[in-house]
Amino acid sequence: MLAQVHGEPQNSDSFRKLCCGCVRKLSARKAKKKGVFWGIEVAETLRWHGWELGKEVIKHLILKNVHEKTQKLSYRCPSTRFFFTVFPQPITLSPGMSLTLPIVFRPTEKREYEDSICFKKAEGEFSVTLRATLPRPCLSFPAAVQLPICAVHNVTETTFPVRNVGDLVTVFAWETPSPFYMIPDCGMLNPGAECMVKVVFQPTVAVVYDVAATCWYGGEEKQKRTIQLKALAKYPYLRVSVTGEEYEGVQPGKFRDVLCFGSVPVGTTVEKRVEIFNMSVVDAPCRIERTKDPLLRDHVFSCDVSHGVVPANGKLVLCIRFQPQTVGEHSTDYFTIISAGCLLQTVLKVVGSCKGPLVSLHQYSVDFDWINLGESLMQTLKISNISDVPAYYQFDIDGRGSVFSLDRPCGVLEGTTTLALKVTFRPTHPISYHRRVVCLVHHQEPIYVDFFGTCHSDIAKPAILQARHLSWYRTNMVRGLTFYPPDILSVMLKDGKLQMDEKGALMLPPKIPQDKPPKEYVEANSISEYFYDGVTSDLALFPPHVSVSPREYDFGCCTPLHKVEPLPLCVTNHTKGKITVAWTLSHGSAFQVSPEICDIPPLKSSAFRVLFQPTQLNSLYAAELEGFAFYKVLRHYSNIEEDASICPSWCLTVRLRAHTYEAEREHFIPQYILDVPKTFPPVAPNTDTYCSMLLLNTGTSLITFSVNQAACPSVLVKPCSGHIIPGGHQIFFLSTHPVNTASQQHVLPLQLNSCPGYTKEIALQSCGESLLLLLEGDGNLYFKPAYIGTSSTRMYTIKNCTRLPMVFTWKIHESDSKILSVSPAAGILQPYEAMAQAWTFTPDKETKYLLRAMVFVRRKSPDPVSPKSVRYALRIVGEGALGTIRAQKEHLDLGNVLVGDLQSCSIVLLNDGICSLKYILSVEQLITGPCDPEEVRSDPLALELEHSTGTIPARSKAFVRITARPARRLHYTWSIKYAICTPTATDLASTKEEQQPLCCIVATGVYPTFCIADACSAGSASGISKLHLWRLFSLDTLNEYLRRDPTPSELTYRVPTRHSTCLIPSVYTPLLLDFDFGAAPIGSEPTLVMLLLVNNGVVPVEWAFLFPSDQKMDMEHWAEDAEFSAHELHQMRIQDNQLFSVSPKSGKLLPGQEESVQLSHRHDFIGTDHLPVLLKVSYGHEILLNFSGVTVEQDQRYIHFASTKHLFTPIAIGTSHPPKQIYELYNGGSMPVMFEVQLDNIVRIQEDNFQHPVFVCLTPRGEIPPGTTGHIEWIFSPLEARMYLVDVPIHIQGGESALITFQGVGYDPNTVGETDTSGEVLSPSVFPRFTKLTVPGQAATLSHHRICLGNIPDCTKASRLVFLNNISESKAVVFAWRISTCKDKRMLQIAPESGVVQPGESIPCFITLRPSGSASFCSTDLVCEVYIQESLVQYERDLQEWEKEKERQAVEFAITEKDLGTKKKPKSPAGRSSDSAETENLPESSAVIRKYKTLPPIKNHPMPNLPAGHFQRRLLLDKEASRVWVKPEPPKPILLHLGVTARSYSIEDFFSNFTSEFPKYFLSRPFSNRPLESKFVDGSRDRDRMAMDPRWLSLAAASKQELQIVTDILTGVIRGLLENTQFHDAVRRSLDEPIPYFSQFRYAESAELQDRRQCSTVPSRVSASPDLYPEKDGERKEMRQETSPNKDLLESWEIFHHKQLREQKELMSRQPAFGSLVELVLENTLRNILIEASRGEVVLTARPRVIALPPSPSRRITNPAPPPSRA
Repeated sequence: MLAQVHGEPQNSDSFRKLCCGCVRKLSARKAKKKGVFWGIEVAETLRWHGWELGKEVIKHLILKNVHEKTQKLSYRCPSTRFFFTVFPQPITLSPGMSLTLPIVFRPTEKREYEDSICFKKAEGEFSVTLRATLPRPCLSFPAAVQLPICAVHNVTETTFPVRNVGDLVTVFAWETPSPFYMIPDCGMLNPGAECMVKVVFQPTVAVVYDVAATCWYGGEEKQKRTIQLKALAKYPYLRVSVTGEEYEGVQPGKFRDVLCFGSVPVGTTVEKRVEIFNMSVVDAPCRIERTKDPLLRDHVFSCDVSHGVVPANGKLVLCIRFQPQTVGEHSTDYFTIISAGCLLQTVLKVVGSCKGPLVSLHQYSVDFDWINLGESLMQTLKISNISDVPAYYQFDIDGRGSVFSLDRPCGVLEGTTTLALKVTFRPTHPISYHRRVVCLVHHQEPIYVDFFGTCHSDIAKPAILQARHLSWYRTNMVRGLTFYPPDILSVMLKDGKLQMDEKGALMLPPKIPQDKPPKEYVEANSISEYFYDGVTSDLALFPPHVSVSPREYDFGCCTPLHKVEPLPLCVTNHTKGKITVAWTLSHGSAFQVSPEICDIPPLKSSAFRVLFQPTQLNSLYAAELEGFAFYKVLRHYSNIEEDASICPSWCLTVRLRAHTYEAEREHFIPQYILDVPKTFPPVAPNTDTYCSMLLLNTGTSLITFSVNQAACPSVLVKPCSGHIIPGGHQIFFLSTHPVNTASQQHVLPLQLNSCPGYTKEIALQSCGESLLLLLEGDGNLYFKPAYIGTSSTRMYTIKNCTRLPMVFTWKIHESDSKILSVSPAAGILQPYEAMAQAWTFTPDKETKYLLRAMVFVRRKSPDPVSPKSVRYALRIVGEGALGTIRAQKEHLDLGNVLVGDLQSCSIVLLNDGICSLKYILSVEQLITGPCDPEEVRSDPLALELEHSTGTIPARSKAFVRITARPARRLHYTWSIKYAICTPTATDLASTKEEQQPLCCIVATGVYPTFCIADACSAGSASGISKLHLWRLFSLDTLNEYLRRDPTPSELTYRVPTRHSTCLIPSVYTPLLLDFDFGAAPIGSEPTLVMLLLVNNGVVPVEWAFLFPSDQKMDMEHWAEDAEFSAHELHQMRIQDNQLFSVSPKSGKLLPGQEESVQLSHRHDFIGTDHLPVLLKVSYGHEILLNFSGVTVEQDQRYIHFASTKHLFTPIAIGTSHPPKQIYELYNGGSMPVMFEVQLDNIVRIQEDNFQHPVFVCLTPRGEIPPGTTGHIEWIFSPLEARMYLVDVPIHIQGGESALITFQGVGYDPNTVGETDTSGEVLSPSVFPRFTKLTVPGQAATLSHHRICLGNIPDCTKASRLVFLNNISESKAVVFAWRISTCKDKRMLQIAPESGVVQPGESIPCFITLRPSGSASFCSTDLVCEVYIQESLVQYERDLQEWEKEKERQAVEFAITEKDLGTKKKPKSPAGRSSDSAETENLPESSAVIRKYKTLPPIKNHPMPNLPAGHFQRRLLLDKEASRVWVKPEPPKPILLHLGVTARSYSIEDFFSNFTSEFPKYFLSRPFSNRPLESKFVDGSRDRDRMAMDPRWLSLAAASKQELQIVTDILTGVIRGLLENTQFHDAVRRSLDEPIPYFSQFRYAESAELQDRRQCSTVPSRVSASPDLYPEKDGERKEMRQETSPNKDLLESWEIFHHKQLREQKELMSRQPAFGSLVELVLENTLRNILIEASRGEVVLTARPRVIALPPSPSRRITNPAPPPSRA
């Protein structure tokens, strides 16, 4: 890998592949650095190296003109005497030419020199540095080297070049910090030479390395230079993955990676792959180790990889091979994958089992019945292998010398196959034959089969031997009766000495009835039967009846052929009857027995001779002699009296071998394959173990074999000798008996072909396996402290350290069984298998525990007798403790969460105790807010816990992720409780009583919402008042919708989505409302409406206005519907022409943020435009807004009705003075409109209500100017508490009429209070009072948009203060208030009505309302016209110039050539200017060529409002305007609307309904002067006058019924008052009322009390003027005269004078003028204070200051000091 090298730029040669430390010479020096100065190319520096003292060194400086023009320059010589050149002279260089300037360096001492030569051009000067340096060492190498990323304990390396750029031979040495080192770390470089240095990085810690390595170089004075070594070390992470199926028996715990080979055939090899994944970004070296086990162990698992490197993010494949040797053995092994540095160890468990052949015979006896001598009979014997492993089998019988022969006595039986063998019976003597033949199978126990048959001759006919005879014989043999001949047994049976059992076998009679039952024959183990024959082994299952000696014999070398000595055979009769021995004749065999038949007496022996007659030299001879011994009495069936006494014959065999090889001849070389195991199968000590061995003859000649048993007496081999035919095989069985657990080595010599040179030594090992169990941790198990009643589980590993499976059983003391448990408590451990067991510790009290458990291990044995077992002890230490859980934060506020959305956070649970706690959490939910408690109680839990159960370790914390999903816009409180889980309380229901509070989580479900905070209009809608605009756009309803919770259908699409496939999208919301843009003439400027959107919620809001095209999916043209409906075409026309527009169409508002949205409607087409626009709030509301706007013709009279229904304010029944109410009409055209209200239906309603005028129209007709709003005054006077409806036609003169439904509700004031209803009516509206929006170009704003004066009585006035703010920074504005109607002018006063506001200044405007004298609803729209002062001045200037020009043209006339001969009276300028056609009608010559040219004529030319797109007319108008001086038009004012609302009451009604509010108002005149009469518009008399008429008040003219009614009513009223406790309380409160505010205008004391005082005072509570009360307050001066003759007269006159003056003052203060004057003074004073405060002259919010006056030295006044003044 090529490392990144930073620092100096390197030559490309440095990247050649060089050996470490190699040195090379650089080919050339780096080129000199050149610069270009004004077209002259020259070297920047000229250097001298390797100079010597006393010698001149010349270098040449080359100047080249690289400019395209000829260059001229001059130069100055160097300033020092060490550098010099030719005498300076001008230099001229043509383009591309060069000049060589020689510079001579002449040193005088050994030091460094530096100078410069200066060149001068017209453009400037430049210089070339001259530098002579001394020879110095200098090395060049990169400033930094980045090494590849490396794993901890791994090695990475990179190289970098080190170049000697100095002039001296340089020696260098590196100082490198760990874990870096350099190769080579020192060296020597000649000048210009270079070597490659290798950096080796071997980290031990995973950190980022950025260290500096230092290179020391130089001669006597060492210099140093550093290189920055950068590298990154990371820890590797390896994971083992086993492909394929998992091993079912894997226990939980440490060994999670298991490779299972399954069952593998013996002797074969299976290979499987294991992948080691590297999950890190670094290469990870690792090694693979096998667990260390005893030496005897035969490793059946192998891996060819012992170490390797797993690439980063890659994998390493391991091949594991399994080659089992012992059938039925389960093998287990462990491989450990260890990363470098032993940082990570992963254990791989490999398991497998060995399977062998499963050979069986279909029948275990072959019955040939009887045949005659000389005949033969064949039977079929089927042999099957049900395993898929091939089986080598061999029947241990020599068919050449036996009466029984098989066609295939040995062979290979493939897996799952059946072979039919042919067995032939060829008897040679007339006797009964029986031979028990063993079938040897490699890797399987032997199988025995019985061959039997009977041969008859003409003379001898023995009893026919049958299968039942064999069964009886074996039973009789067990009972010891077969050593008696049949004749004796028959006699004993007759004599009663023997009996027959139920099966027919013989038995001895029991001595007493309680004796044991007779013995039965039990089939012995085949391998035991094979070995325990009494010959090979000293043991025998049953004593032999007849024996032959020897059983095996080797004649050895038999040369010459005719001198072979015969072999004596001895046959011994062990029975108590005479037997006959008959040998089977084998024609053609070299071995013969003599005599062929011989009788042997009981318990006697007889001698036979075996003759060997070889026929050729140098050959091998081998054979098996077969003979049969039988009781002589069985020669004829007539000798047998009892069938149960028949005894089969006994087969005698003798194995013989010999050879005739001459001494000098070499024996045949045997060609064979020997399959022998290395070790005996494991067994317990003092137990026999067996294994099989296979010898295959692969040659073409006979092989003889013999095993020297004496050489290895510890191993039994059977057969010990024999022969193998070519292509055949011999199966051996070996047995040994290990006595202890020490390993024993066995060497068996196997001699082949009777030649000592062909002896194969077979090495085998065996040992007894003890019960050895390995306990983890030296038999100690430690538990962490556990909570009382809870369980702590630990994995504990036990390992079987033997080659035998063992059964383990854990025993725990009964007293500890409730505290301690283990799983599994019992089981089987396969050889070398480790098992992780789960131990559970459950303390029941708070204490420390020391427990013991025992494990008993024994061998897995099928014997019913319990085998020997060994026990091991385990020491267990634990502790029981208590603990609690607490939350780090007991109160957690999730804040505001979107309904339907989720908010997640984590709560931290702390466990401060010493034990782990397993907890279970529960949540209780409480929903509060404006909701029905019963409804929300059934809501599902809105808080989800990531996991409600878990475990917190001791002294640690746990995080529980919670997710809140509120489903309602309410406040949620969740109480989380916990309980400690115990075995008895594992779920939430069982732990309910033990729950403890943990923490409380609160959240508030919110929807993203906003509101319309303000609205204003501009353009064609600038004349619409704000209140009317609010109604047109249904903004109250819109805000109400936005305050609601969204319906589920509105949340079908949570965000703006293109979901519609048609032009008119589907509607998913039930919320619909109108956005009415009003009406305007065609061609007029667009209607602009500004809406202020304010996020009044607590979460960000994303909103969007979606036109139908914004909701339609983009589809292919072929999928579009080609036919459109009229509605779709209408919408397409509106969207294509952009008649409606919204800017911006979408946005995002943070909480508290506001944004203005401009909606516009263009008036380009006549008609009504409708467009459904969807207002979509992401995750919130979806409201369908029906945009509608009307465009009318220029001369059309049109009234825009926003709705066909109008609802009057509810009025209480019985109201004496019902208020006037207003219905507004907006003239949206360009022409004044006359309207008239048709009153027929109103008269009909009056007739239906007993002539009571329910609806009264006060202004049934009127005129509305264009672009303004007209009012129709109504009086609604209900008679009953119900709703009244009337349809009233309103006719428009020259326009369309409309039918409006007026609705009014009357209510009972006793049920609903008057003040409540009035408060609702006159409460501040939803739209704000304060200015928040401005239209583009608006230079001034009002501080309020609306003034609500509330409920006021008549004869009073209410004032409010409004500020007009100039928001412009540089322009002054002129304002003027405009009041629409005369009535409003009488009621409203504005001060000042006009004025100028400077930039940044605010002008206070006082709005005063004086009710008109009758109860009414006052709703007036005040308009403030604002002009930019500059534009207004400019307009006046232009107007004056235009008027001057008009006056000048009035006396001016033009004389043309056409007018020279005629006298024509000049037209007036007015006529000329007003007639536009006059100029156009002039001839072309006179129009273009004039003798006298003047200024353009004056003309009043208003620009008509034309539809958009009519460019031809506009061009003509523009052309005409260029010739005509149009009268200047006044600047268009900015209209600021101020809505004033109030409700006036008659004084009686106001006092009765608002008693507490009455003292707040000043009544300007007494009641008697108040005009009580008012006229209806239609001339009918006022109800007040009707009520005050004496004819109506007189009861004389009343009828009897009317009197009775009046009496009854008055009686009920009086009785009700007497019984009404509220009336009584009101009377008591009126008696205890405090002194009202207006009483302070009266004297506090009477005149009589004042006269009694000697020092009378004249207090003046309210002084309107200082002239009214010239006397000052204070003590009067005492009379100085002590005596006077007219003293009494003067005193009486003075008293009378003061009394008269006091009465005059009281009379004056009661005058209305005095009260009005006082009120006016107070009002002006407050106004002045507010104006001064607005200008900053007075700070109303300043803290009060107390000024302490100094005491006066002489005080003649005794009254107390005045109170301190407040500033």
